[in-house]
Amino acid sequence: MFSRLKSKNIIRICFLFLAAFFVGTGAAFLHDHFFSAAVPTSSEGNWGLSFQTDGEPPVGNATFDELKKFDAFYAQDTGEKVIYLTFDAGYENGNTPAILEALTKHQAPATFFVVGTLLESNPELIKQILAAGNTIGNHTWHHKDMSQISTMDSFSEEIQTVEKLYQQITGQEISRFYRPPQGKYSEANLKMAQELGYHTFFWSLAYVDWYQDNQPSHEEAFEKLLGRIHPGAIVLLHSTSSTNAEILDELLTKWEEMGYHFGSLDDLIKAAAS
Repeated sequence: MFSRLKSKNIIRICFLFLAAFFVGTGAAFLHDHFFSAAVPTSSEGNWGLSFQTDGEPPVGNATFDELKKFDAFYAQDTGEKVIYLTFDAGYENGNTPAILEALTKHQAPATFFVVGTLLESNPELIKQILAAGNTIGNHTWHHKDMSQISTMDSFSEEIQTVEKLYQQITGQEISRFYRPPQGKYSEANLKMAQELGYHTFFWSLAYVDWYQDNQPSHEEAFEKLLGRIHPGAIVLLHSTSSTNAEILDELLTKWEEMGYHFGSLDDLIKAAAS
């Protein structure tokens, strides 16, 4: 009897251990999906990347050719050591000035994908970003899951409300660059953006930098951003990250020492069309 109970306890402990292992593995997978997930190839869903070899482009949810049909990119298909810098900007917490200073120092043009709240709350910052030689892109008005939007009227409202306020602030039309919030998209969304005259930009390199209370260390940031840089990379960083503000000058220097230079998204579009 005792032996039977002991065997049952051992089995139960083994089962709990295995369950905890798989739950933990799944959580780690979700947490790290931006830069190490094994993802299926698909033309819609949640944008994700699978890195195969350092120094080479990762495999994305969709291929270069699949995205090209919709004037969309996640990187440039090239052997040239060029990097395209992008920042997602939902609000301002004091880190953008240092980011702009580093970009100016290295003559590195960047695109800031902004949402409605930043346009409303800090129009002067928009002007400063532009004055420093950078570009503003459209990250939608509400930063909602656009893949759940099925009508052009609703989709265009999210896009065009940003356009209108941007024009009021700057007197200019916004660059027709679109980034789906949270990387959530559908083929229908990509087609809608294309019909509105936009190019869609995902990314080929990012890391978990958006939690203000849990910022990555400098070492963690360099490990991800140096180890997985590759020719034609579209890099996604968040302008709210204190780590990014602190390391950007050194990061750009290190990339330059690796032989890289910086291009604009306009350069990427022109290269794809040639």
